[in-house]
Amino acid sequence: MTNRIAEAERNTSESRVRVKLDLDGTGVSTISTGVGFYDHLLTSLSKHSLIDLEVEASGDVWIDAHHVVEDTAIVLGQALREALGDKRGIRRFGDAMVPLDEALAQCVVDIAGRPYCVHSGEPEAQAYVLIGGGPWPDGRPGTPYVGSMTRHVVETLALNAGICIHLRLLDGRDPHHIVEAQIKALARALRDAIEPDARATGVPSTKGAL
Repeated sequence: MTNRIAEAERNTSESRVRVKLDLDGTGVSTISTGVGFYDHLLTSLSKHSLIDLEVEASGDVWIDAHHVVEDTAIVLGQALREALGDKRGIRRFGDAMVPLDEALAQCVVDIAGRPYCVHSGEPEAQAYVLIGGGPWPDGRPGTPYVGSMTRHVVETLALNAGICIHLRLLDGRDPHHIVEAQIKALARALRDAIEPDARATGVPSTKGAL
């Protein structure tokens, strides 16, 4: 299996995003999006998937976090698709259940080449919750993360990476825990799915391609 490293960029009037990743890393990350809680989530994604991740993103966060959060997910998905290459020798499927105190989330991933996302279980009020947004340590004003973005991030990642993701919240009360448990479950499922399989030869599909 060759080096699975990729870099992707996206520059628009709303945001500028650069992502570099290494699927065979150790979970080291450098994240800067201008949205503190999103930085926290991407750091967790890197740490628990063991994907080394560099993200540099900026955008019109004075409007809200939506553009930079969405565009970062687009570029992350594109880089993931590129790094996976022809998907030879990977395990393909991953399944993880992750608790965070009272929250519990399950994620199942198929590196299928066909984008699909099923996201369920969040309480209705989660979509309207603002998480974070306090001032940065240097005094800069912060931008909150909107709870509705979690589903959008996962859908966008699935679409641009060409993977199938089933993510469901099984339990949870605290909005921060609800989001973080889901991202950690996604990370652990991805870790298993992209892992090289020593017994596998070729592409893990009866079609011969993914």
